[in-house]
Amino acid sequence: MELTRRHVLWAGGAIGASALLSACGGGDEPTASATGGSAKPVKGGTLRVGALGRAGALTRDPHGTQANESDYLIISLVHDTLTVPGVKPNTVPRLAASWKASPDLKTWRFTLAKGAAFHDGSPVTAEDVVFSLKRLRATPAGASRLPGIQEKNISAEGDDTVVIVSDYANAELPLLVRLTTFVIPKGTTDKDIATAPGTGPFKLDWYRGGNARLVRNENWYGGDVLLDAVEVKIFESPQAMASALLAGQIDLASNVGAVAARTAENRKDIQTVRRPNDMAMPLVMRTSGGPFADARVRQALRLAVDREAMVEQVLSGYGTVANDILGTGDPAYDKSVPQRARDLAKARQLLREARFDTSKTYELYTTEDIAGLAESATLFATQVREAGVKVKVVKQESATFWDKTWLKGDLYTTYWGTNDSVVFFASKTLVSDSGQNEAGWKDQAFDAAYEKAIGTADASARTDLLKELQRIEHDRSGYLLWGMADGIDLAGAKVNGLPRLPGYGRVQLERAWLAH
Repeated sequence: MELTRRHVLWAGGAIGASALLSACGGGDEPTASATGGSAKPVKGGTLRVGALGRAGALTRDPHGTQANESDYLIISLVHDTLTVPGVKPNTVPRLAASWKASPDLKTWRFTLAKGAAFHDGSPVTAEDVVFSLKRLRATPAGASRLPGIQEKNISAEGDDTVVIVSDYANAELPLLVRLTTFVIPKGTTDKDIATAPGTGPFKLDWYRGGNARLVRNENWYGGDVLLDAVEVKIFESPQAMASALLAGQIDLASNVGAVAARTAENRKDIQTVRRPNDMAMPLVMRTSGGPFADARVRQALRLAVDREAMVEQVLSGYGTVANDILGTGDPAYDKSVPQRARDLAKARQLLREARFDTSKTYELYTTEDIAGLAESATLFATQVREAGVKVKVVKQESATFWDKTWLKGDLYTTYWGTNDSVVFFASKTLVSDSGQNEAGWKDQAFDAAYEKAIGTADASARTDLLKELQRIEHDRSGYLLWGMADGIDLAGAKVNGLPRLPGYGRVQLERAWLAH
């Protein structure tokens, strides 16, 4: 199970002055400031960041399984990706300064940023990127990380151009390479991967058991980095991390959750950074067989949920009601789809029509990986009981859940920390042959709508086509998405310039600075 899919980072992304802003994550990127934006950013200081993780799931491989937010944060600060999340548009340059597609949208050429170099001073070449992408593609999750791209179809053209040929027309390819396309030097062996130099804004100073110190990369091609260093400390629970912040042991508690936010809301020396549309916690109903294969049953469960109560009780109000469509932060998200509301009478009717066995008790599997996940399962079970459906919540240890239940269970919770792209979710979880098809859903009309949309070059026309895709998902997919959780960071008063982008954009700390 990889972090790019599991966590809220988590997901959730002008070489003259204006181009540099774009290359570093988007000139319109919102940031949080304790000073209200009136103070001038200054250099210096060490930002102490708390991040969630467990000692038994540590990794140093940028292309490997990353089950800890702490590891993903460290890797993201050391190793750049080709593109990163932005605001408008939601994909902006990073190591790739620009890109261009062929008329048929199958062949893409990515031109590397001028002056990009590894931390050891060697220049980044197209061959390094090709090596990195092929290594990524060869991982067990490689097909889902680089959908529609075969190793043999990644090549270098000169020193600064990477050519990627997709199996099919794909207008959204730049978006799909923005998450884990971390670049390492060509020829890096598995033995040396932990110490491979990166290209990012910070260089690794030391790493010990999930804790690390990173120092400023003075020669970063993306511009000036203000912090002297970032120290990452691993915490196994949001509560422990929040306590460390309140005690002054760290400066930033990353993705700490609503409970901690309530605890700190009366502390004037603590700022709360809210990132709307940050995380989805849908329930997955298996469509390929079992008790929820009938679309009428899935529709009934969606109608049995009190979404407002879920947001208020599970998220403590730090979130918004959702409408069973993944990708709520996408500019192409279709707000015209009627909001599904609770209707117990209709739910009971659909269950009768489907001859659903209400005498049985159905197990709903969940974990306590993130705050609110298990609570959402418990409240769901209480609510659907009013429609005549008996559900027993089964909590599993994280490793057991991801090994035994995920992609296999009939009814379970899941979570995603990138929500600014309808296409992302379609490619990863919803098309019939997707590598992470959580519900086992196969829908020919959806597949056709997806292929038509990503094969359309005109952005406006593509948005219109994506509406059809979203309506199909809303009507009959295996997801029950009741709400969207806000991302919550807590920070000390001297911390400025924190990203407010949802999902994977949260790890972009190169603009952060400390007031002296």
